[in-house]
Amino acid sequence: MENVKDLVIIGGGPAGLTAAIYGIRAGMNLVLVEKFSPGGQVVNSYEIENYPGFAEPVAGWELMSRMEEQTRRLGTEIVNGDVTSIKKTGDIFYVEMDGAVIETKSVIVAAGASHRKLGVPGEKEYLGRGVSYCATCDGAFYKDRVTVVVGGGDVALEEAHFLTRFSSKVYLVHRRDSFRGADILQKRILSSDRIVPVYNSVVESVNGDDGVRSVSVKNLVTGEKGAINTDGVFVFIGYDPNTGFLDRGLLNGSKEVEVGMNMQTNLEGLFAAGDIRSGSKRQIVMACADGATAAMSAYDYLTELSCR
Repeated sequence: MENVKDLVIIGGGPAGLTAAIYGIRAGMNLVLVEKFSPGGQVVNSYEIENYPGFAEPVAGWELMSRMEEQTRRLGTEIVNGDVTSIKKTGDIFYVEMDGAVIETKSVIVAAGASHRKLGVPGEKEYLGRGVSYCATCDGAFYKDRVTVVVGGGDVALEEAHFLTRFSSKVYLVHRRDSFRGADILQKRILSSDRIVPVYNSVVESVNGDDGVRSVSVKNLVTGEKGAINTDGVFVFIGYDPNTGFLDRGLLNGSKEVEVGMNMQTNLEGLFAAGDIRSGSKRQIVMACADGATAAMSAYDYLTELSCR
């Protein structure tokens, strides 16, 4: 049993990093597995102004860099790997990744979520040639050019506002008659002379040649169809949880991991935290709270396990 970990954390976003901080401070022998590099979706956020402790907005990459640095300073082992399955035999979990297996007594799944796709013709074909899911990453390519943002929540509004730093005009296409984002974000959007709201509308296709040239849109109220000439399309219509490697019995109808108040799943010793779990509000501070809760719950579970 000497090679068996106390805890394996899957995912290096806010939830996973916070779980590692709490777990390592509780004396657990743990490892954090991250598919890419620590930080999660947050690193793509231009500015974050609702995270406690920062009087001024902080860049997403900076916030997550600080979290990662703190996690590593405490002694957390972070490894790169793509987890393909989690199996449990007796009291031991077997976390399979890249041909290797990590044995552990408990697991916290904090693998986050991925950008939801429009699923329309041209979206996949023009990925990287005009279609993007990160304005912070690609916005500078569209200086003095026209862009389209699809979505109406916080992220869509934030990214549309960010694009006004570069784009001469930003069309903001939303399927409803009003945006869903926070009031302060809506006021910024509606007061900008570079942003043109396009309500009650959906994108039906992305069109172009060697790059994006336009999007076909349909008004859901009138049925009228038209086109918006554009050089780039940025899609922010929500997220799908990264649960493909998990047993379906752990998931709800939205493919989120079903958990209770203590982040415990229906499999003893397996916890979930952050955007991947049921009821998530997809807020950084809440993901951190999830991670802390999951780590403390894992500690309680391990304590109970040792007494059996």
